[in-house]
Formats: sequence, structure tokens, C-alpha cells
Amino acid sequence: MLRQLGGIALALALLGGGYALVAQVAGERGIAPTAASADIEVRGIAVDVTANSPEEARAKGWREAQRKAWEKINGPRISDSQLDGLVSAVVIQRERLGPRRYIATLGVIFDRQRASGYLGGGQQAARSAPMLLIPVEVSGGTYTTFEQRNAWQRAWAEFNPGTSRIDYVRPSGAGGDSLLVNFGQTGRHSRAWWRSTLDQYGAADALMAFARLDHQFPGGPVSATFTARYGPDSHVLESFTLKAEGPDEVPAMLVRAVERMDAIFIAALESGKLRPDPTLRLGGAGDIDPAIERLIAIGRAVRERAAAEAAAAAAGNLPGTEIQPVTGGDTAEAAVRSIVVQFATPDAGAFDGALGAVRSVAGVRGLGVTSTAIGGTSVMSVSYAGTLEELAAALEGRGFAVRRGANALAISR
Repeated sequence: MLRQLGGIALALALLGGGYALVAQVAGERGIAPTAASADIEVRGIAVDVTANSPEEARAKGWREAQRKAWEKINGPRISDSQLDGLVSAVVIQRERLGPRRYIATLGVIFDRQRASGYLGGGQQAARSAPMLLIPVEVSGGTYTTFEQRNAWQRAWAEFNPGTSRIDYVRPSGAGGDSLLVNFGQTGRHSRAWWRSTLDQYGAADALMAFARLDHQFPGGPVSATFTARYGPDSHVLESFTLKAEGPDEVPAMLVRAVERMDAIFIAALESGKLRPDPTLRLGGAGDIDPAIERLIAIGRAVRERAAAEAAAAAAGNLPGTEIQPVTGGDTAEAAVRSIVVQFATPDAGAFDGALGAVRSVAGVRGLGVTSTAIGGTSVMSVSYAGTLEELAAALEGRGFAVRRGANALAISR
């Protein structure tokens, strides 16, 4: 019955003469965002100071880093004591500590609520709607999102969006993230698929960040092409290239790329391109994906042809011709229509339960599964003797949450 598995890879292992079904979603895939607060973080501040002791050198270096970070975000001139009150943390990226010298690369985090009073409207500008971020690394002909940990995923996980106007929704890659959010998702145009995925993460639309890494030779320079995309149709915003002299410099290159991509997304927001796609809203244009729309059109054509033939037979009084109901019942029974039903199938049990519940509805003459997606949204075509509203009411009576479309329903528990 399950003709597709919605991207879930399953392995059949022979154990003691029997068979065991093992899901291939284990392993270390997730990198949780390490900087997810709304505070303002400035990274990559280099300091090199000397003092009479290691402790004094470190304190002097941190004070200098705070001042440089404040200047980097165009903060006004304030005293050191005022600046100390705005800093919530100092992040050590790299440091070397000598008897009288302190060399380090630091990050400084400012409390947004306290700092915004000094920074003015630039830091208080309106943010975007929640946008699901899908980072895709292309290396050696392999497209990777969360199938395994990678440097591009880590760069986005370590990025702090506190200074950004983009409200990023960043999956960690753990659990089912690698099944729901993968490279294949970036190429889908089905609004039903996208809406189901976005609903899982509370996002209104999606952003795609592609990083193609080309290694000239092992241990040698690495050139990278980065492409920023957005929306269910994967529209290209901008591309750019960067280069690292060797593998050790790739992480720093990716950090620069993330900052530049963030600037591209902000520019798109300011130009009005990052408005949530209206076709992702239920009941709007494109609510049903094209394949389902074709099924609806075919069903409508079949019904219209049957009605025309019945009308012609009645008008001509053709002998031996009469209209028969699909099953037993009187001649007043409602016409049978084809209704597309989308249903959430997080697992195989939910799939079987939804089919059984729909079959048990009075008036259902038959159903056929047209798309199976375990872990997503599956689709069935239901032959029903009644109206769309009557089928929706019957399913609501069986505990389903029902959303109505054009000759289609979307149900979930």
C-alpha cells in the first residue's frame, strides 16, 4: 500500500531468521544554533595588548574589544562605565595569553533592550515574517542539508541574527529535520508540501542558502559560489564567490559568506521581495498543487459528460435507458462526486487510521491513494455521494480538523 515513503530511507535487515525494519535516521546530524538570542553580537574583534600581568592584559583586551565592537555597530560616544552596562557577554573565539601580553579574537554581545536606546531606529526597524532557512552545501557532487553535519550548517548555527532584520527559523538538523528539510524540498513547487513543512516550524515562507565548494586539489585552495534564494519557487536573489587559500581557512570564509547572505536577504526585505508568498495560504490561488488540480479537472469533466449523456437519454426517451445509482438506494440518492482529500501522515499508523476513518463515512463509495508521504502530507481521491460540506462535517465528527479548498479538503488530527 505504501508506494512512497516521503524521503524516509529504510533498510531491511535479516535478524535470526526474521526481518527487522530499521529507520536510517540515526547518527549525529544536528547542530543546534549556538547564538539564538535577539541580542546584538559582533564577532571577529582582534585585540593585541600588553600589561603588567596576565589578568590585567586580559581585562585590558576585553575592554578594547568592547570599544571596537561598539564602534563597528555605529554606536555613539559613551563612557567605559556606560559601555560595561550594555555588554551581556564576551565570547572567546581564539586567545593566547602570555606573562604580560594578551592576543585574542573575541565576540562581544550587547543587550538589545539596553543598547537600542543608544543605537536609535536603525536597530529597531521592522523585522521580516518568520522565514525557514534551508542551508545546502554542494561538494563533490553531493547536495547536503541536514543528512550529516557539515561546515555550512555549522556556520549558520553559529550566526547570531540579533543584528539582522530577518526572523530566521533555523532547524537544528536533529530528529526528523533531515527528513522534512532536505535538498529535495528546495526543488518542490507543490504549495501543499510547502505549507505542511512550514507549519511544522511555524514559518511563513522559506529562504535557501546554497554553498558550492570546489577544492582545486587536496589541501589546496577552495573556491566557493554562494547563491541566495527564496520562496517555494526558489527564486534567485543574488550569487557571489569567495576563496580560501586552504582547508583551514574555509570556516572563516563561510562565516563571511553567512554575513553577506544576511545582507542580501535584508536588502530583499527592504525592496519588498521577501513578502510571504500568498499562494501558501489556504484558500488562495495555487492552494492545491498542479497534479491535484489536474485530477480535479479530470473528475469534473467525467461528471459533466455523464450528466450530459443522462440528460440526452431522458430527452430522447431511449428504450431500456435509465439512471442507476452507484450502489443500492433509491433514485433520490445524491450524485457521486470525486473529492481530493489531503491528510497529515506523520507515521504509518496515522496513514492507515485516516484511510479507515474516511472509508467508514456514510456515502463514501470508494477511495484511491494518489500520493503517499510518511512524515508529510498524503493525498487520496474520494468518491462521495454528497457535497463537500457534508463530507467535511462527517470527518469533523470523527475528530479531524478540516480545512476546505476548491473541491478539496485538508484534514489532520
